[in-house]
Amino acid sequence: MKIFVAENSGFCFGVKKAINKTMEAINEQYKKIYTYGPLIHNKQETDRLSKLGVKSIDNLEEAKDSQVIIRSHGVPLRFYEDAKKYNVEIIDATCPFVRKVQKIAKKFYEEDYQIIIAGNPRHPEVIGINGWCNNSAFIVEDEKDVEKLPISKKICLVAQTTLTLEKWNLIINKLEEKTNELRAFNTICLATKERQKSCAETAKKVDLMIVIGGYHSSNTQKLYNISKKYCEKTIHIETAEELPLKDFHKFNAIGITAGASTPDWIINNVIKKLEDKGGDQDGKQ
Repeated sequence: MKIFVAENSGFCFGVKKAINKTMEAINEQYKKIYTYGPLIHNKQETDRLSKLGVKSIDNLEEAKDSQVIIRSHGVPLRFYEDAKKYNVEIIDATCPFVRKVQKIAKKFYEEDYQIIIAGNPRHPEVIGINGWCNNSAFIVEDEKDVEKLPISKKICLVAQTTLTLEKWNLIINKLEEKTNELRAFNTICLATKERQKSCAETAKKVDLMIVIGGYHSSNTQKLYNISKKYCEKTIHIETAEELPLKDFHKFNAIGITAGASTPDWIINNVIKKLEDKGGDQDGKQ
């Protein structure tokens, strides 16, 4: 049984930055430390941080006179002013790719463009971006949502950084019918594009694809959907304990990929379990 690990699996740059900033704050420990919402969409990692004294909050008032870490997803613009009211020291771990989207939304909103965000309206990144254009954006998840939009004279389109390129192309093609002037910024981050591409390449050559990541992780769910397109037998797990080990003798080649919020220690645990069952890792592909 060959094991193929997709390139670009696990923590992306933005998540690494957020984890590093959090660990630095833990080491200094001169104030209580909170994160605004779960730092990353991985329960095992947030549980580990909780044991180190980092608590997640959803209301700034709970963190009065303390430190609050802004996760890689970013926050609405008003958050920074609100933090001053409660004497909250901000540690800003917003992913640079997300910050770029926020700035585009702000700039074109101020130039009277209708902002449209291609993404999941319930995702914290999208909620944050919308907060940089006075919460005035239309949010579309697919081309069907575009059909419901009113005609606008000027439109600026941005994307949630983890959107699939396939969805972006469908949305932009449909959106051209809704305006005389469309400024489209493909803000899908490079790490996402590379992770999705290597996921597809790995899925094409294996009998079973294992996608590791939080069940609430948007980018992990997208990897699962991509894997499923090329490898019918695809499973999504959070930890090695969820592996259906009794079935693995049926497969000659097993592929592994992991979402951007999945730490290396979880990926390595999965690989070790497979190796204990006779798997032979072929290295990064």
